[in-house]
Amino acid sequence: MHPAERFTAPASIETGTPLKLLLNRRAVALIAESFVDAVPGFARSTFVRQANAGLDDLELKPRAAHIAHVLATHLSSDPATAAQQLIASLGPELSMSAGNGLKPFFYLPHSAFIHAHLRDWDAGMAANEAITRRFSAEFSIRPFLIREQARTLKHLRTWTTHPNAHVRRLVSEGTRPRLPWAERLPGLVRDPTPVLPLLDVLVDDVDLYVRRSVANHIGDIAKDHPAVAFAQCARWLRKPTPERCWVVRHAVRHPAKHGITEAIDLRKKAGGR
Repeated sequence: MHPAERFTAPASIETGTPLKLLLNRRAVALIAESFVDAVPGFARSTFVRQANAGLDDLELKPRAAHIAHVLATHLSSDPATAAQQLIASLGPELSMSAGNGLKPFFYLPHSAFIHAHLRDWDAGMAANEAITRRFSAEFSIRPFLIREQARTLKHLRTWTTHPNAHVRRLVSEGTRPRLPWAERLPGLVRDPTPVLPLLDVLVDDVDLYVRRSVANHIGDIAKDHPAVAFAQCARWLRKPTPERCWVVRHAVRHPAKHGITEAIDLRKKAGGR
């Protein structure tokens, strides 16, 4: 059994203990174990000692960043090789698009490593595709969009028809201009239109998991460019399907609650109240 499969959330988290305890000393030990076979000569005991140093004083995201920083000193300095080592360490892919609980947080440090230490585009994108099948790359893909937006969006177009729903969802979720708890994407905040062709493909996705992300993405756009968001929804409703109508209703629900006439009209056209 892969170490990630033995990772469990402390029982105390269910009763309100901070999420930071997900990345505890046991998690560090399991992460180290997962790299032993993937990286010849991996200094397991040294990694564990360094990763545990000061860990208890940190919150969740700083814990992930700290473990990622230590990990960077134990992987190859060559980005392509480091990405290969990271990918080789990974366990089984998620078999469901929902109901996975907290177990995927085993890979939060891996995501933090990609975000902060894999600056090479090819290496980073390969690692993002692998991670999103097991956790989420919606945070770790954002530096690539910021540094090379056009190149990254062109590549994401190929992912809109990917057989894995987690990869398809990343196309929408990773490009959300105002994704909660994530860094903003200044280029897409200013002009969200480069992403619209990607959303045109994903709005008809067979998986609600993906379509929900599309709806939330349109909701993000509506905060800065309501006319763009509403026009996109109106175009989708020219060829309405139950799936598209659900996406539109979900996308405009907040502006509709605030009395925005265009949003209210779209919800009605999509079968909402």
